[in-house]
Amino acid sequence: MKNYETFDVYYDEEGDFLEVSFGLPPETEYTEDLDEGISVTKDKKTNEIKSVGILNFKKRAKEVILRKILKQLGMSIPLDISVSRSLAEN
Repeated sequence: MKNYETFDVYYDEEGDFLEVSFGLPPETEYTEDLDEGISVTKDKKTNEIKSVGILNFKKRAKEVILRKILKQLGMSIPLDISVSRSLAEN
């Protein structure tokens, strides 16, 4: 499992979109949909995963969706994500 120590987290509350980016952005990239509302961006030259995007993150956070996706991709980051009950219900 690839463990990333350097990553950026971006969250757009209005759009309820979470993106976690790993390392430096690639010169060229492409995006694949893993599931409805879940995408992975990869470096076109190396095929290395550079970011994971999740739409409707608050609703999916109850399922610990980010951890599941990273595990499926053979990745991990030293990050715990929790969403308060009131936010998850919005």
